[in-house]
Amino acid sequence: MEIRIGIINTGRELSFDTGASADEIRSQVAAALEQSASHLNFSDVKGNSYIVPTANLGYIELGTEELRRVGFVA
Repeated sequence: MEIRIGIINTGRELSFDTGASADEIRSQVAAALEQSASHLNFSDVKGNSYIVPTANLGYIELGTEELRRVGFVA
C-alpha cells in the first residue's frame, strides 16, 4: 500500500510503499495524535524507516490495498 505524507512548510511530500494495512496505519496515527506523541514511525517494504514529527503533519493519504494488474484484460 502506498502512503503519502504532507509535511507543513515543505514543498515535497513523503511517499513510500508499506506492507501494513490501512487500518493499522489509521490506528497508529490516531493513537499518536490522541496521546500527543512527538513523532510517528513508519517503515517501508524495503526496510527503510521514517520518523515524522506529529506537530508538522499536514495530511496522510493512504492508497488502495489491491494489487496492480499486469498485462491485458480480456
